[in-house]
Amino acid sequence: MAGFDINRLDDAIHGRLRLGIMAYLMDAEAADFNELKNVLEATQGNLSVHLRKLEEAGYVEIVKSFQGRKPLTRAHITSAGRTAFARYLDALAQLVERR
Repeated sequence: MAGFDINRLDDAIHGRLRLGIMAYLMDAEAADFNELKNVLEATQGNLSVHLRKLEEAGYVEIVKSFQGRKPLTRAHITSAGRTAFARYLDALAQLVERR
């Protein structure tokens, strides 16, 4: 498999849950925490850790607010996140094409 550069796979995205978050947000633009938790079948703690990693990478923005008296946490994909995800998919496509 000469020519494939494993370093093109973004470590911030590469992982089942982070990949799921990014794929969901690419379509939805934004989602609240409970929506992501349910769709991805994740625990609260696990989802929180992975959202933080994506936020630290600049791929997701977390906005905390209140809906009435209830806290509401929403994740929004950033333009850097959209670009990184497109590059990630391109790297995977190149890997598959070489098979």
